[in-house]
Amino acid sequence: MKYYLSEMEMNITETKKSTDLRMQKTIESIKFELSKVRTGRAHVGILDQIQVDYYGSLTSINQLATISLIDSRTLGVQPFEKKMISVIEKAILESNLGVNPLSQSDIIRIPMPVLTEERRKEMVKIVKGEAEGSKIAIRNIRRDANESLKKLLKEKTISEDDERRAQDDVQKMTDNFIKQIDRLLAEKEKEILTI
Repeated sequence: MKYYLSEMEMNITETKKSTDLRMQKTIESIKFELSKVRTGRAHVGILDQIQVDYYGSLTSINQLATISLIDSRTLGVQPFEKKMISVIEKAILESNLGVNPLSQSDIIRIPMPVLTEERRKEMVKIVKGEAEGSKIAIRNIRRDANESLKKLLKEKTISEDDERRAQDDVQKMTDNFIKQIDRLLAEKEKEILTI
């Protein structure tokens, strides 16, 4: 026996699915933004946003080289093509990361400078701002979902009870994603403040 969703269930399901997907993208976005924040410890993701001119097209460093951890404060970048060493080194220097790459034969060593207490506090403020922006995005997505549900109610596609239940589900979703953002923020703050 096949089970078919009614039009009402379909609209509510689509609204919730769309809301969940948009909130997931917000979480992915903040994870990416937080990964770009330097903590004083080396991690390979710090170079992800740096683009290099590779035969006329901008290409990520991780597509042109192997990036590895030499130790807790040093990254190693080993280009697949030796002639790319100077180009990659220049791109890292110009990237605004505040690092000074050093090339040694076929590898670029990138020592991470120790962050001052003042700089760490600034970084925490930046991270908190990112988190707050993501929370606002999540709340805006909740507002859009609730407006969609109200529109369905107004069109008499769903009942008041269904609308209320769906809004409760959207609120639970919102609370869950806000908690995820808080958790990501707490982890990043700890990472930044740990010397």
